[in-house]
Amino acid sequence: MFKAIVSASTLRDSLDAVSVLVDECKIRLNEEELSIRAVDPANVGMVDLTLEAAAFESYEADGGVIGVNLTRLEEVAGMANADDLIHLELDEETRKLHIEVEGLSYTLALIDPDSIRKEPDIPDLDLPAEITLEGAQLNRGITAADMVSDHIRLRVDETEETFHIEAEGDTDDVDLHLEAADLIALTAGPADSLFSLDYLKDMNKAIASDAEVRVELGEEFPVKLHYEFAEGLGNVTFMLAPRIQSD
Repeated sequence: MFKAIVSASTLRDSLDAVSVLVDECKIRLNEEELSIRAVDPANVGMVDLTLEAAAFESYEADGGVIGVNLTRLEEVAGMANADDLIHLELDEETRKLHIEVEGLSYTLALIDPDSIRKEPDIPDLDLPAEITLEGAQLNRGITAADMVSDHIRLRVDETEETFHIEAEGDTDDVDLHLEAADLIALTAGPADSLFSLDYLKDMNKAIASDAEVRVELGEEFPVKLHYEFAEGLGNVTFMLAPRIQSD
């Protein structure tokens, strides 16, 4: 059983965070929250999302699992204004999701959850550096890096207590240098890793410019990006595997 009413903006923020990595996913309809965990086909990027029941206008669920085509669901949600309420109801017999918004009714055929890629285990890494910055700052660094390269380096200078977003191109280089005073918070530790810029650009699309983004970083370890949405009732963790550099 699943029946809920949610604002279009909250639903879109949830779907955006997942669709940057995958086209379809399993949605776990737990009693206290909705949750999604997915990994991209190349096993490079992962996403872990939870949206608490309190983020909905109303929410009833009994722990079921559904499989959805994210592209199709996003298209339906995209037809609503940000403050419109979207009504969702699962028909367990037909395995279809009924969606209503502002006089529009849509019946979405669901996917067999068993046919969808297995949900990943998000490793509990004890990474030595933690940086909290604004989404706008992260976006600025990613945008600058995209001007010169298809890879991006995230680095912490322990001595100077600074965070760097860097990229090296064939002719040009970029370094966004953020001191502790420029950041919301900084725990300096040994951290220097190189990542695919395409993946980070995709993840960044889902992060609001005014979001507080907590970055966990190490040396040639995956990076974890955490942020909240829906007034703190929604939580997203992205994890991106590094490109290991040979000497």
